[in-house]
Amino acid sequence: MMISVRSRLTTALAVLCILLGLPAAHAAEAAMIEAGQPFPAWTLTDHMGRTVKSSDLAGKAYLMWYYPAAMTSGCTAEGRALRDENEAYHAAGIEILGVSFDKPEDNRRFVETESFPFRLLSDTDRKLAYAVGAASVMRMGYPRRISYLVGADGKVVKAYDEVNPTEHAAEVLADYAAARRR
Repeated sequence: MMISVRSRLTTALAVLCILLGLPAAHAAEAAMIEAGQPFPAWTLTDHMGRTVKSSDLAGKAYLMWYYPAAMTSGCTAEGRALRDENEAYHAAGIEILGVSFDKPEDNRRFVETESFPFRLLSDTDRKLAYAVGAASVMRMGYPRRISYLVGADGKVVKAYDEVNPTEHAAEVLADYAAARRR
């Protein structure tokens, strides 16, 4: 019987995790939160050094988009697309929040350089990233490019495991409009 390459790699990674004293579950791809499930409570620092909490957004819908690193090509393209659709997001009642492992000062430069009208948050301890599937291990150097559309009730409207940086902004708006029609 032939074992798939992915299966062999997952097994090897699990063995490596065990040898390093990490739970073998870390070897698997990080799990996304499913639609309809509550998004976990969080507290992060924004690009201006201010504390932002999920409880501050109670009763508001928001898009939390994880991006690998400030000032890189894909992240810049995604941020620009969101910036260009910001008025439509505002009209729909959705707040945009970008999240990376970057320090607040790096995110501040990103905001200033690209004229982003939304906050960029720093998940430097990677705890939220790990909880929501943006990181499969706490020591990851950068998060996966994923997003969550969270409803005003604090539950996930849609989880985006694969994101096209240039098309994502429009995709989320369409998904939110469709969800509201249901």
